[in-house]
Amino acid sequence: MASSSGASASPPPVRGRILVTGGTGFIGSHTVVALLSEGYEAHIVDNLDNSTELVIERINAIVGPQLAARLQFTKLDLMDEPALAKLMADAGKPFDACIHFAGLKAVGESVSQPIRYYSNNITGTLNLINALDANGCRTLVFSSSATVYGDPASVPCNEDFPTTATNPYGRTKLFIEHIFKDQCVADTRWRVVLLRYFNPVGGHPSGTMGEDPKGIPNNLMPYVQQVAVGRREKLTVYGNDYNTVDGTGVRDYIHVMDLAEGHVAAVNKAVAEENLGCKVYNLGTGKGTSVLEIVKAFEEASGKKVPLVISDRRHGDVAINYAATDLAAKELGWTAKRSIKEICADQWNWVSKNPYGYAGKGAAES
Repeated sequence: MASSSGASASPPPVRGRILVTGGTGFIGSHTVVALLSEGYEAHIVDNLDNSTELVIERINAIVGPQLAARLQFTKLDLMDEPALAKLMADAGKPFDACIHFAGLKAVGESVSQPIRYYSNNITGTLNLINALDANGCRTLVFSSSATVYGDPASVPCNEDFPTTATNPYGRTKLFIEHIFKDQCVADTRWRVVLLRYFNPVGGHPSGTMGEDPKGIPNNLMPYVQQVAVGRREKLTVYGNDYNTVDGTGVRDYIHVMDLAEGHVAAVNKAVAEENLGCKVYNLGTGKGTSVLEIVKAFEEASGKKVPLVISDRRHGDVAINYAATDLAAKELGWTAKRSIKEICADQWNWVSKNPYGYAGKGAAES
């Protein structure tokens, strides 16, 4: 991995060109860093609905000027078919693969605005498939989610578990998985990897990039980081009466750079394996950590106290969920390497340097 001080004197040879939808988002931006560092060219398309173009500057700072020259960005909404068609026409030769992150992702919002979620996430994906097909690119890695396991009967979750969804956001992920599976049956030229990941956290170790949600965070760690820097008064913990180590919910927290490297491994496999079809892999650590254990680890990393209050359980939350990761290790040659301690250290490094995210205090509070 290139450091924030710049890339090495001789960058790796170009391995291929990857289209990255939603590439300025939290996971997408870290994956672009990993792609560039592994020798790929990357072309990000993003409508900046929940991100900022400032991310491009941060990516360039991390990888250095030689690798930054291999990055392109186009502001584009996947709902805009003519713009998507123009992008593909202007690309000339086919992309070697696409990583598809773009989509709306707030569970609560999906319950109150289901039509918006179905329209954006599913129609946007169908538009992308048609545009890629016209471009001659039929190799894709899809950003799915462990939410498709619903409330699993047992843990760890493996890829053969039954799938279901408890909210419109989760259903869009599940529907899109089925769309890709059906497409790979109908047209065997397509090669698709569906990555179901668990709870992405942390940030780039340089402190240059991290999670910067707009509005009230939907996930635990960005909320914890905002309490630690004084943006929010306290953390609400939903439920302390689960049958777990300390009564709080247990999840599989994976460092975003481990996740990014998992996407590169998936691209490598999809590009290399001609008769891939549609494959599913979990990306997680294979270990669960409770809410209170995360809070304690973050307090140790930051030296800050995180005030919290206990509230009732939230509807739809499960007690324990973590990944079975054997298949990714075997077939992708990938395993998560970074610890909870590293996750918290990198997350604190990010938020202590960028307490109000990429755009600063005025923009974050507006």
